[in-house]
Amino acid sequence: MAFTDGLLPAAGSGLEAESLAVTALLNCLIREVARPAEPGTFLLPASGHLLRVGGTRFPSAPALRTPDGWCPLPLPELVALTAAELRAATGVANDVLPAEILDSRDVTATLLAARRTTVPPADAYLRSEQALVAGHRYHPAPKARGGGRPESWLHYSPEVRASFPLPLLGVPADDLVEDGDASALDRLGGLPGDGLTLLPAHPWQLELLGGTGLRPVGVTAAAVATASIRTVYLPEADLFCKFSLDVRITNDVRRLWLHDLRRLSLVAALVDVAFDDLPRHLPRPAVLRDRGWRSARLGGDGGEALAVIVRDGLGEHLLPGLTALLAAGISEGFPGNPLDALDEDGALVWWERYLEHVVPPVLHAYLRHGVVLECHLQNVLIAVDEHGMPGQALFRDHEGIKLVAERHPGLGAPVLGGVRAWERLVYCLLTNNLCEIAGAVTARHPRLRDELWARARAAFAAAAKEYGDPPELRDLLAAAHIPAKANLLLRWLDADGAAMRWVPIPNPLRLFTP
Repeated sequence: MAFTDGLLPAAGSGLEAESLAVTALLNCLIREVARPAEPGTFLLPASGHLLRVGGTRFPSAPALRTPDGWCPLPLPELVALTAAELRAATGVANDVLPAEILDSRDVTATLLAARRTTVPPADAYLRSEQALVAGHRYHPAPKARGGGRPESWLHYSPEVRASFPLPLLGVPADDLVEDGDASALDRLGGLPGDGLTLLPAHPWQLELLGGTGLRPVGVTAAAVATASIRTVYLPEADLFCKFSLDVRITNDVRRLWLHDLRRLSLVAALVDVAFDDLPRHLPRPAVLRDRGWRSARLGGDGGEALAVIVRDGLGEHLLPGLTALLAAGISEGFPGNPLDALDEDGALVWWERYLEHVVPPVLHAYLRHGVVLECHLQNVLIAVDEHGMPGQALFRDHEGIKLVAERHPGLGAPVLGGVRAWERLVYCLLTNNLCEIAGAVTARHPRLRDELWARARAAFAAAAKEYGDPPELRDLLAAAHIPAKANLLLRWLDADGAAMRWVPIPNPLRLFTP
């Protein structure tokens, strides 16, 4: 990977980055804070300001109502307006988030400039993984990189189609920490000898740590950065590795915490059987299993800093003739996106097949097994056939899976009470996933919007009938609103990265009922 333009963003990259940052902040403001006023205008209730917004799927061109008329708001002014509103609404000051938003814009500009000097990978799956230049569309600072200089993160970023070898470290037996089946890591390099065990490391994390005291024993073949910057795919080994990364990305410092690592085997065992009793007429999904993890103790950290989770590759799970694509990439767009080739009739067929592969298994895991899959866009792969039609769903990432407390008493974390568990599932499946995929289809075929949601409602209604009309689904189909995560408020209040705070948004399953 070579960057012929250096690290300084071109002017066009800066303008595009500003636009993406404005859209992300407007998405948060409109969803979490503002109240609709006239069409296209929103009241900021704590400060009394009126905001006018353009655009449809991605809001843009904000303007503030002043005595002299509508005044356009560039990003710095929009950030200041947002900060004033949140201070007035919460009584809390926050000087960190405004800087984080501007840093996210600057990171995006650098990524865009560098991306233009690279060539998209030939593999459609990798193109879909590396398509998320805008990042989380409902986070105020989706591309912030902890304030570090581009030299520290650029060469590991999926947005610039990064691939790089992983350093291999030799871990003495006394320092080794391991749980589950991490043996696939042993195939990434030669035997280190001297009683040492191989441990791959993310080069960015090694730079952040400034040294480990462990012996370097080689490097792996090329690893490809995926949408989650701390997770890489090793095509030769057909293996994913998820690393600790001591950088705040969106709502959390992305370290693999011991309390999550210690429950991986428990969660994996429950997910392994979650689809065994799926009704036979429903398509069976695959799960990219987090097999285990390995690390080395550094000081008293118990292994957190150098932890790596070993995840199944695609080969043993993908059905013959299908190509896996990241759902988030389909939503965002990339060369070869199957949605681009569809007319209206084809788009409806595509949507129905997407629904039948994603919705029933997620609801089944919850209703029959009390397992709450974190089925948001970055954790769902949809495998398509030669015509681009969905033929299989693949779920990944056990770290974010929760269990329904009433179904799994006495387990402690990661359980959630029934109401909170259901809210989380609805957010991941409906708000984060289906709403965004439907938005991508509607952007190409606006006349289909109502029909898309009528068919989605039919999919949920069919599940309700299949499982004896459970109250959760009955209430969802009747609800005026569904939960959305309040990322702006959570960051403003400096909440814990795992914290949940919901705001209501209109329920599309009800809005477009035929």
